[in-house]
Amino acid sequence: MKTVHEYTIPDLEEDYFSLELPKGAKILSVQRQADNGKIWALVDTEAKEEKRSFRQFETGAPIVYNLKTLKYIGTLRVRHGGAVGHVFEIV
Repeated sequence: MKTVHEYTIPDLEEDYFSLELPKGAKILSVQRQADNGKIWALVDTEAKEEKRSFRQFETGAPIVYNLKTLKYIGTLRVRHGGAVGHVFEIV
């Protein structure tokens, strides 16, 4: 069954994180909810889970990755609104 699920982003003070998402999940949005970063994704609840990896870069920080390996998924405020993080999936 297809549905939208919410995933909490681990502490965005870290610039790298991974999540277990159902295979083929389509990321719809990245936002802040209360004190947590969240990812919303359209998922097939019957699909097996797979590990997906992400990087977060603050505005002005150098991006030392090959941009062909990064897919932009969203921007959100981090550190209680004192900074802005840009979240990319490592593809």
